[in-house]
Amino acid sequence: MRLLFLLGCYFVISYGWSQEIKVLDADTRQPLVNALLYNVSKSKTALSDVDGVCDISQFKGSERITISYMGYQPRTVTKNQLLKRGNRIFLMPQTEQLDEVVMSISKWEQQKKDIPQKITSISAQSIAFTNPQTAADLLQNSGQVFVQKSQLGGGSPMIRGFATNRLVLSVDGVRMNNAIFRGGNIQNVISIDPFTIKNTEVIFGPGSVIYGSDAIGGVMNFLTLQPHFLKRDSVVVSGNANVRYASANNENTTHGDVNLASEKWAFLSSITYNSFDDLRMGSHGPDSYLRNTLVVRQNDTDALVANGNPKKQLPTGYDQINLLQKISHKPSNTWQYDLGLYYSETSSYSRYDRLIRPNRDGTALRSAEWNYGPQKWFMGNLQLFNKARSKFYDGIKFSTAYQFFEESRNDRNYQDAIRNKTKEKVDALSTNIDFENKRIGNLRLYYGGEYIYNKVHSEGSQENIETGAKNRAASRYPDGASWQTLAGYVNAEYKAMPNLTVLSGIRYSHVWINAVFDTTFYPFPFTKTTLNNGALTGSLGISWFPSQSFQLTLNGSTGFRAPNIDDIGKIFDSEPGSVVVPNPQLEPEYAYNVEVGIKKNFKDKAVLRGAAFYTYLVDALVRRDFTFNGEREILYNGELSNVQAIQNAAKAYVYGFEMGAEVFLTNELQFTTNLTITKGIEEDDSGEDSAARHAAPTFGDVHIIWTLPRLKTDLFLNYNGEISYEDLALTERSKDYIYELDANGNPFSPSWYTLNLRSQYKLSEKLTTSLALENITDQRYRTYSSGIVAPGINLILGLRYSF
Repeated sequence: MRLLFLLGCYFVISYGWSQEIKVLDADTRQPLVNALLYNVSKSKTALSDVDGVCDISQFKGSERITISYMGYQPRTVTKNQLLKRGNRIFLMPQTEQLDEVVMSISKWEQQKKDIPQKITSISAQSIAFTNPQTAADLLQNSGQVFVQKSQLGGGSPMIRGFATNRLVLSVDGVRMNNAIFRGGNIQNVISIDPFTIKNTEVIFGPGSVIYGSDAIGGVMNFLTLQPHFLKRDSVVVSGNANVRYASANNENTTHGDVNLASEKWAFLSSITYNSFDDLRMGSHGPDSYLRNTLVVRQNDTDALVANGNPKKQLPTGYDQINLLQKISHKPSNTWQYDLGLYYSETSSYSRYDRLIRPNRDGTALRSAEWNYGPQKWFMGNLQLFNKARSKFYDGIKFSTAYQFFEESRNDRNYQDAIRNKTKEKVDALSTNIDFENKRIGNLRLYYGGEYIYNKVHSEGSQENIETGAKNRAASRYPDGASWQTLAGYVNAEYKAMPNLTVLSGIRYSHVWINAVFDTTFYPFPFTKTTLNNGALTGSLGISWFPSQSFQLTLNGSTGFRAPNIDDIGKIFDSEPGSVVVPNPQLEPEYAYNVEVGIKKNFKDKAVLRGAAFYTYLVDALVRRDFTFNGEREILYNGELSNVQAIQNAAKAYVYGFEMGAEVFLTNELQFTTNLTITKGIEEDDSGEDSAARHAAPTFGDVHIIWTLPRLKTDLFLNYNGEISYEDLALTERSKDYIYELDANGNPFSPSWYTLNLRSQYKLSEKLTTSLALENITDQRYRTYSSGIVAPGINLILGLRYSF
């Protein structure tokens, strides 16, 4: 009798348990609070609790239940199916969430739907799924940012026809742009570790109201992981370990992070080590891309030898280490203190496009050596947050940061014993104070100030590799030069109506430059230069919902870029057939931008979005022919070279169209696509038009994504359009060694496509595997303006363990 009673109790308890299910996020496995469950007639409803648990005992076994949660794709299953699946249901986030919050427009949380500018957010879950090698690849994987690469250790984003020092890189709200960011392609984005990124927000178009100088084409704000606290008095340790292998460059990556959490203190430590071998290109494509010959040192002399494997791009491999340490203290509900320490260092790596450049008569290669020394970046960032209300603000953020940059260049001509070296170091200090005031009815104000100081240290030397003799030589920049700026801004968000938001802002920035030129090596017609000017920028835009499912945005904004040390004081920098000299007579360039956007949601089954933009740039800082002491050609490094300099010599206009779509074919099957069309024209002071160098070709992607509770698979196509010789920038036409030649023997950038597959499978709550096969058809292609050829067929394997 007692046994029957116990069995009955067990049956009742088991049956009771089986009537509860847990609603979870399919990516993070976190519980979803207040998820709504209802039957077809909506006569029965239930809500999940703080643990995501919901009682479904009121529903019948064969009754169809819909599980709905804001920002997630709804799912409909029967009660019996739920119980057979282990009493758990996983919901997938929608690609576009109506309540998505962004930080980059005002440095405070704002709803994305209220922002008139186009912003793309790339979440940690998306990054984990695409599994990028570098932060440059992370941006490229979005399908909305074009990335140029001169070598494997690189990645220079292009946004709306602008690149390099006309875009702002920001990490946790601190700008990485420094006084020697150049107009040529820059690689600093690879210093950011993708494993430590919580979210990436890309602003398209000018962002100078918040970010000041350089924010003409857009802003890329990388928000890194934050240590998380506990709501109870205890200590919990959690973390992740990752390994990854890629076949195209024999990549071996190891990552680990640990979070120590308590109620008032939290610590996060992270380390990532990457090892990349030489990159192998694809098998099907132009033969001119093959690496047929290379220079090697034999018997103390340079020799041009055949490459045993022409598809292997020698030398391109390098190593990299990234470290992150964060400490957070929360003494009360109103105060929080965050300290972030970031460090990144690469090994030396070759600039591949310079190593394949032929000499003037085409009989040999021009350079025997051309490599960057270790690229180092350190940042210490202290931030204070206060949410207590006062008369003038509801929130305040104070941030002060110190950054250190180091880079160097080493080159030697073919069969020349002299190795030329330059090394640059930059100390950068910044202080920001930002306020939020949301107590003025429907008006929210964001205002603050910023001060930045950069000090440039630059040295040059020459080394005879045969005798070992070393001599001092001209530096790349004037040693000891400084760049500083002081700025203040006000940004306002006004809810004119429930369906109409107006966003406007204004900023004044003042910039100072001081530089002293060393005339030891070159007889400059000047010995020092100073720059002292200001810039006023602003923005005004609206976000309007004529209906709940239809959004229109309109935005006008201005941006500016003040000359930096690279523009005004680059002493001598060789380009193919030319040499760039200093020009201290420069003024800021200004951009005027207008964009219109549209978004339509078709009953949560499909979302279409589009944006058209036009940007006009005046007093554009461009490289043009110049004179040095009255000479148009000078002898530099033993070669007669055309003299050029950065000048306010042009106007430019860029226009284009961006579109995207997400179509939810079923609860498990999704179709997405992105397309970007950009056209750019530069007009010099003589009135001659030419194509803008950083206007990317038409590019886009198409994805078919299949999602199950444990498995996610993405079959996708990437493609780029052609840039003909007639549409190729003048500065690119001289680089025929990186382009294919048309029927007339003129360089052009061919179109290309790749077919790819990636998948992620959760073996358990703690263990996740990933597999990707990129460029399945093994295409041999080179993205526009890139020196290195893209990877051929590439197998990527990854494993992640969470505890």
